[in-house]
Amino acid sequence: MPRRGRRATDYPEPVTSLLRILRFAPELNPLYLGIAVSAMLRAMLALATPFLIGAATDRIVDAIAGRSTVAEAVTAVTWLAAAFLAVELAATAVVSVGGYWGDVMAARMRTLLSARYFDHLLHLPQRYFDTEITGRITNRLNRSITELTQFLNFFANNAFTMLLTTVAVLVISGTYWWPLAVLLAVVFPVYMWLTAKTSSRWQVWEGEKNTEIDIASGRFTEVVSQMPVVRAYNRQDTELAGFHERFGRTIGLTRAQSRWWHSMDAARRVALNVIFAVLYLLVFVRTAQGEFSVGDMVILLQLMNMAREPIFSMSYLVDSAQRAVAGSRDYFAVLSEEREEDLHARPAVVPADARTGDDAPAVRFRDVHFAYGDGEEVLSGIDFAIGRGEKVALVGESGGGKSTITNLLMGLYPVTSGRIEVFGQDVAAQDLAELRARVAAVFQEPHLFSGTVRENIAYADPDASDERVRAAARAAYADRFVSEFPDGYEQLIGERGLRLSGGQRQRIAVARAVLKDAPVLILDEATSSLDTKSERLVQTALDELMVGRSSLIVAHRLSTIASVDRIVTLRKGRVQEVGTPAELAVSGGIYSQLLELQQAGTKQARKLLKEYGISG
Repeated sequence: MPRRGRRATDYPEPVTSLLRILRFAPELNPLYLGIAVSAMLRAMLALATPFLIGAATDRIVDAIAGRSTVAEAVTAVTWLAAAFLAVELAATAVVSVGGYWGDVMAARMRTLLSARYFDHLLHLPQRYFDTEITGRITNRLNRSITELTQFLNFFANNAFTMLLTTVAVLVISGTYWWPLAVLLAVVFPVYMWLTAKTSSRWQVWEGEKNTEIDIASGRFTEVVSQMPVVRAYNRQDTELAGFHERFGRTIGLTRAQSRWWHSMDAARRVALNVIFAVLYLLVFVRTAQGEFSVGDMVILLQLMNMAREPIFSMSYLVDSAQRAVAGSRDYFAVLSEEREEDLHARPAVVPADARTGDDAPAVRFRDVHFAYGDGEEVLSGIDFAIGRGEKVALVGESGGGKSTITNLLMGLYPVTSGRIEVFGQDVAAQDLAELRARVAAVFQEPHLFSGTVRENIAYADPDASDERVRAAARAAYADRFVSEFPDGYEQLIGERGLRLSGGQRQRIAVARAVLKDAPVLILDEATSSLDTKSERLVQTALDELMVGRSSLIVAHRLSTIASVDRIVTLRKGRVQEVGTPAELAVSGGIYSQLLELQQAGTKQARKLLKEYGISG
């Protein structure tokens, strides 16, 4: 049974989240171990410093008190200073090695987190991207990686150091005076408890801030990609106001969050300072009473100062962990979404009249029903076939399900019920990569990538030779204009091909489909947005591309529809008629009505034609 997608209310508890974060990349365990060992060595070396200073203090006090000569004291403190230097040099080396491992770990963690996130996104069903904003997806990744990496790096560098320092301080203090160790031992759990009490409210505010930032960043990305529209309608001020409003809300949330955190932090620090003041007083009194030597006092005071560092580090660790948990929720929620192959795959049920092998049609829709999510059905009982080498056009009103049919054929969505076959095989039972290898598509929007002309044509086959790429371009009537570019096929075309004209972009898209050389071809209003001259060139290329291929065409001109082998007319998501252009021209159905409207040539007729996506 496929796993259920994660809902916002299903987020894991903080402890569970932290364990999941720590277990997320086991391949980094050697680096974690190396960082932890270096951190522990650093802590052990730091523990030597109080004893060296304490010993030097006792030697000096003995010399002042006349219990030893000055020469003996100078010799002793010289060796102690040399030992201190050796400890510091060793600590510097350990810190440098640990820092190097930490940097490498952070880089590898960023790579792993990014790659796993991107890999999962690439395999999510199309419906996920229908409702998500691109900028939010990107911002979620950047935020999650930053917060997770910072936490893991800090945890590896400090968790074991804090543990070792805490245990060592308690043990050493206990050897001098056990009540001192008991009082220190009480400080740690109390401080951690007070810190944890701050967490619940902080998490709520952080989640609200992340939501506002994600929405603002998502809109930012949209605006940048649609800048000509923004300028054409003079919406710069409106977009800026909305952007400022979202981030303005984060200021208010940050104020409340920061007030809460810092007021609690101040309370913790005051309590801690009071406790340590009492501890210092006890050490001072016992030293005055002769229970401790001056050197012992120095050692204990430094140990207590060392104890303060892990306590404050624990506070920062909790803070970092909170941010990591908040950041990881969205990240792991995405990873919990079902992949499209899990939704897609199902056991094949072969109908009694199914044909396989060379007798099977290229495409067959069998009583297909489909709805987006829990909405109303978009397609109801779709049933038609496309023979091998046959050209079939879809005709129907806008929003009638034409593009949905092409999306289902490419396996972008699973059907609600029914069956789609490609060369006799159920689409739902096929491997998606194998299915899509059999289908090429040219859409109204060319969907080009930033990069070179060659990269965009060769997107269908990155290993294609230069000659195959050029041949595909020639077949798409693109070679001539590409050859005129200063850099030819290595010409950069900008984001979404913005440096090219509409006709040039579409011919590059056609060349990409030519190079793919798939037996099934989808043309979804591939020339509807072009000027007359560009349309003629692209249509000529498409006509040649369709030769020998089974083609499903969503056309926008009746002249194009008239040249196909059969027409499937749709009304409100249902098949109304299937027949040749000649048969449907006199049937009185949708196609016949469109021909009459074209002949009428009135303004009202042209308006009705546009409702069917027909321009003439």
